Amino acid sequence: MATLGGDLDDAEHRRKRGRPPVGPCLQRAFRARIEALSPPAQLLTVLAAAEEHGDRLTVQRAGRASGAGDAVWEEVTNAGLLHVAGNRVGFRHPVVSRAVYEGCGAATRRRAHRALAATMPDEAEERAWHLAALVHGRDEDVARLLERTAVRSRLRGATNTAARAWWRAAELSAVPIDASQRLAEAARASWDAGWAATAQRLLDDAERLAPGAHVARRSRGLRGIMEFARGMPEMAHHFLITDMKRVPEPGTALELGTLAMRAAWSVGRGDLRDRALELLLEDDVAGRTGLPGTLAWWSDDVSADAAPADIPDLGDAAARVRTTILPLLPPTPLALAWGIDEPMADALRRRLPRLRRRSERARLAAALAQTAMLDNAAGRWPQAESSAAEGLRLAQDLGADHIASHCRTSLGWLAAARGDERAVAEATARTLETSLPQGVRALSAAAYWNRGMASLFRERPEEALDILVRLTEPGHGAEHPTFALLTALDTAEAAVRVGRSDLADERVRVLEAWARHTGAPWARCAAHVTRGLLGGARAEGAFRAALDVPGARSHALLYARAQLSYGEWLRRGRRRTDARVRIGAALEAFERLGAEPLRQRAQREQDLTGAPGRRGSSDTRAMNQLTAQEQRVAELAAEQLTNREIGVQLRISHRTVGHHLGNVFAKLGINTRTELSHLHAGCEPP
Repeated sequence: MATLGGDLDDAEHRRKRGRPPVGPCLQRAFRARIEALSPPAQLLTVLAAAEEHGDRLTVQRAGRASGAGDAVWEEVTNAGLLHVAGNRVGFRHPVVSRAVYEGCGAATRRRAHRALAATMPDEAEERAWHLAALVHGRDEDVARLLERTAVRSRLRGATNTAARAWWRAAELSAVPIDASQRLAEAARASWDAGWAATAQRLLDDAERLAPGAHVARRSRGLRGIMEFARGMPEMAHHFLITDMKRVPEPGTALELGTLAMRAAWSVGRGDLRDRALELLLEDDVAGRTGLPGTLAWWSDDVSADAAPADIPDLGDAAARVRTTILPLLPPTPLALAWGIDEPMADALRRRLPRLRRRSERARLAAALAQTAMLDNAAGRWPQAESSAAEGLRLAQDLGADHIASHCRTSLGWLAAARGDERAVAEATARTLETSLPQGVRALSAAAYWNRGMASLFRERPEEALDILVRLTEPGHGAEHPTFALLTALDTAEAAVRVGRSDLADERVRVLEAWARHTGAPWARCAAHVTRGLLGGARAEGAFRAALDVPGARSHALLYARAQLSYGEWLRRGRRRTDARVRIGAALEAFERLGAEPLRQRAQREQDLTGAPGRRGSSDTRAMNQLTAQEQRVAELAAEQLTNREIGVQLRISHRTVGHHLGNVFAKLGINTRTELSHLHAGCEPP
């Protein structure tokens, strides 16, 4: 036990103690100045260095008890070593404090700490630290004092101070089991403070010293929490449900149980989720009214056609979310699927200031990651980007790989919507390099969604469909039922555009079943849009129904896409005036959001409606001779797309493309696509 737990991170330790490192030359220079003082004055400088808070009254009382009266104070201040201002006393620079403290002998330091401890009441937290500085072996009495200090520090949110106090208490413990329990407490406080590597080391030391269930009890299930944040979810689930039975506090058991459900959800394992749910209901259902209905939000089963009786309707759900503790609320993709995203976003935003105030960095990073995804869906993209970026920085500092990946997928979603395919590729590659090997299907599915969106919005539907179908492919690393639901509209649109109406019809039936099950506005809107995309006699009614869904406007991108799809349908039906209204509304929304690929698509469609001032995109007289549809065919042909590829993008047959292209060549007096490329670029053909 002599090197129990090592030391807390040395740089962090020095920072918290307020004493930066001092080189030997600087230390000798200060020692020469200090040795020129009288012995009482030298002791007074050590007292000021040992009293870390700069409390002049405490230093003054300790000094008087040690023979350092007013004359000694005058000697020290005249020497320029101490600065006194009101009730504060300090050195000119923290380097001076360190030089004074380390330059004196061990006996002088112990004398200073003893004098300072003698001036303080028994319950003072700093008294325990001064007494601990006197001990070089084991002292259970001082260890208990530090333990009480740690408990008080944790209650007021000073988790870093609590971690230091428990670690020092463990070092002073005479019995291995006591040291092990205190190290477990120190590990949990270190994790909450954001010292992930230190938490891992302390927890390992606690289990090495005295293995047993006490480690889980005192760390409050930390092994499973850390595994969930940075390891394999299935292993985390095992640790968490095991430790649920070991922790004495019902609230802690509830936290571990819901985290086990998150772990099960993240790997798409309904059986593991049900096991954790069973344990939660056994422990808590008697004491928590409405718990079964709240936990029903954790299901993504679309097989039921009607909502269970204990699931509240959306109006009641919002009230329930606001009164439900956060651990009971589902993962954010499920919250989106159920349509409880806005009240959940409100609950998370209310929690963020408290987490910042208490320096609970691990919980703060997780909350920011969740907030970012919800803000994305609501169209609050600047806020989403800010939250995701901050959460990513925190998660990287913590070593919480999965929280970092969650933030990356939110940033990747934004990049896809904005048309930044390079950022999408970078974010998804970083996510998949950890999520696929560790089996975190939810993160892999989110990354595939990012890629599929980027391809779809850049009008590569075949590529998009090939990516998005992986979310429903049995055994694939990105297969996940929640994300299969959330991407159903994207998958259906890509399928329609490549002629796979069978697949689109299957996706719309899934959406309709989920809409009946939950009443979620986004699901109702998306189901109607997909019906409209499939065409037929009911298409216009479906598009109108999508735009009339109460609450659909809160999903800004989805609603704008519904407007655009309806406008495109109207334009193809030669109802250009009606189409212009719908496409114009979509265009404004895309411009406001910054959804550049969709803005470009909407602008093209608006041009094709013949809106004043919109038609034509070239400055050349020759290009202005073309109709709007011929101009679009010419643009795509100049990009070297084949007739079939142009037909897919414009939703016309390849034969119609050939007809338009023949007209283009005739009007422009050219014969090849190469000539068209030069003309479109503003050059004379060779």
